[in-house]
Amino acid sequence: MKLLNIEKRYGEKVALRIPALEIGEGEMTAVLGESGAGKTTTLSVIAGMIPFEGRVEGAGRVSYLFQSDKLLPHLTAAGNLKLVLPKERWGEIPAMLHKVGLGGRENARPAELSGGERQRVAIARAFLYPHDTLLMDEPFSSLDLSMKRSLIGLTVSLWQERRPTVVFVTHDVREAALLSQRALVLKRGEIVGDFENPAPFPRDFFAPPPLEETLIRALMGDEM
Repeated sequence: MKLLNIEKRYGEKVALRIPALEIGEGEMTAVLGESGAGKTTTLSVIAGMIPFEGRVEGAGRVSYLFQSDKLLPHLTAAGNLKLVLPKERWGEIPAMLHKVGLGGRENARPAELSGGERQRVAIARAFLYPHDTLLMDEPFSSLDLSMKRSLIGLTVSLWQERRPTVVFVTHDVREAALLSQRALVLKRGEIVGDFENPAPFPRDFFAPPPLEETLIRALMGDEM
């Protein structure tokens, strides 16, 4: 996927400016930065959700995992997954719910599920939706450490099955170190850091790759 001559303005303010960026097919790329750095704008540009100057090539079909689960409250867990699949693929839903730890809960409605369980349904929906690129906007930020650890591992496992291109926004350097193969640091809408993360999967939540320290320094400006 390529982002070429990207510029997004809100009035006079430049929210995002990326002259050229290539993201490898099948890679997990993290995007970090302080609030207002242009992280979510980057995802919105890739998804074509907002007008912008420039062009995005090679994104293909896009699935989007939001910070909130955005489940429809009147539908069951299975019903929320059926929304993104043609009827001939509904038979895949029980197996996917089992993979995300919700086997036997297909008839539960969102109000009957915990916050972590609802996010599991949202993750299942994002991976089931036919896509070439998966965009994730801080999907673990509202979860406790134990649930975050579990869902990071789940996300890696699901990604490894088919290896779509993944771009995810996070404030959490540990998430970036555990999930990404590459991490981009944004400041004032521009990429100021680009770091590879060659550590093999699976990665240890309690002993993350050295990239974590590198990203902390980059975000604090020590390496800029």
